[in-house]
Amino acid sequence: MNASWLPPLNASLNALASLFLLAGYWFMKRKNIRMHRTMMLSAVVTSGLFLISYISYHLSTHLLTRYTGEGIERVAYFTVLISHSILAPAVPVLALITMTRGLRERIDKHRRIARWTLPVWLYVSVTGVVVYVMLYHFNT
Repeated sequence: MNASWLPPLNASLNALASLFLLAGYWFMKRKNIRMHRTMMLSAVVTSGLFLISYISYHLSTHLLTRYTGEGIERVAYFTVLISHSILAPAVPVLALITMTRGLRERIDKHRRIARWTLPVWLYVSVTGVVVYVMLYHFNT
């Protein structure tokens, strides 16, 4: 099975999730709860689709794309990749807890965890795109 179309899809889903997260934050700051909820649920769905696509890609292929860059670019790539990989497993857990608290209108608890969830989730989504670009477009 040719799954070469999945990495760009994954990067696109990460980018879209980032936009939904930023829009959700923007609406929350303006006290537009309905749009905040819509944007954040859109981020959850988009990230869920990313996770399905990412797992499908890695189950369908045993191909390993190696980063062959050198010097400072190599250091930058692995710095981003390692920090991304360490934080990524926390995102589904944090997102589901935060979403559940928000939907149940446990606002104080929602706010407390959202202060951690948003920056971690946004960082992982953005660095996912960065890793893709470095690996597939700048990897010589």
